[in-house]
Amino acid sequence: MRVLAIICVKDEAAVLTEWLAHHRAIGVTDVLAFSNDCSDGTDAMLDRFEALGLLTHLRGRAGQRGPQWRALREAAEHPLMAVADWVICIDVDEFINLRAGNLSDLVGAVPQADCFALTWRMFGSSGLRHYEDLPVAQRFTHCAPDPLNWPWRCAMIKTLWRRGAYQRPGVHRPIDAQGPAVWVDGNGAILPPRFQDRGVYTNYLKPSYGLVQLNHYALGDAESFVVKAARGRANREGSPADAGYWAERNLNQVEDASLQIDMAELMADADIARLHQQGVAWRHARVDTLLREDCWRDLYTRIVMAGESRAWTAEEAHALIARARN
Repeated sequence: MRVLAIICVKDEAAVLTEWLAHHRAIGVTDVLAFSNDCSDGTDAMLDRFEALGLLTHLRGRAGQRGPQWRALREAAEHPLMAVADWVICIDVDEFINLRAGNLSDLVGAVPQADCFALTWRMFGSSGLRHYEDLPVAQRFTHCAPDPLNWPWRCAMIKTLWRRGAYQRPGVHRPIDAQGPAVWVDGNGAILPPRFQDRGVYTNYLKPSYGLVQLNHYALGDAESFVVKAARGRANREGSPADAGYWAERNLNQVEDASLQIDMAELMADADIARLHQQGVAWRHARVDTLLREDCWRDLYTRIVMAGESRAWTAEEAHALIARARN
């Protein structure tokens, strides 16, 4: 089974090796990686991974709706799309977390499915302020409860979809259905018919992660979040990474250290190890530069002072939803 992952990256050399090691281990066979205006050596790292036969690297260009949308248009016509059995568009702060087995086992568990809606499990900052060169899955082990009663934006999905069911990849879900498609959630349960044409989040008021969850390390530590905010979003339609973004996602109520990622094989390559360290040094230097500026120092102090966000109860969420409907 060939599984194609499409990623768009900018200044991610410090974390890219961990992401690639994990997804190769669970059954991603092909990676189509678009880099965009990198300053930390991410593009050189992707070139090295390509030379090792581990992915395909294309240098992206900005489009009217942002570099991610342009990359997805190019991906739709790429030869790797034509040979893929399954496709997912994913970010490097998102890690597919299977409860058992690999992606072939997931597909085999629900053979009628054409689309798996992988619901985010939002991982907060774990109270960390400073950037360190340690694996993401090792540092951030506290996440949102299941179910997450609010906000709905934190229960959005990325979709693992059967090529042929839809014509083109989209940011959260594929585009242009080629016929009836069966959608299932992270429990393997059939989703409502509306998902055929629309739907970017599952029912956040019910448990969602029986077979698979999508670990979303959207924040990192406070310093890394400032770097992310200054970089901007690949999808211009996305909300800015600001103090409000942090407050919605800094959820740490549940401990989950289920991901164990072995990077040793990839880091054994001297060029990859060197480029990783270059990316780490760049990130430390970038933090120092940004925190000399008033606006970024203000963002840093606001999110540190805000502390951990409180998870809503089901009663609070239902009351708010009822008011909106009325």
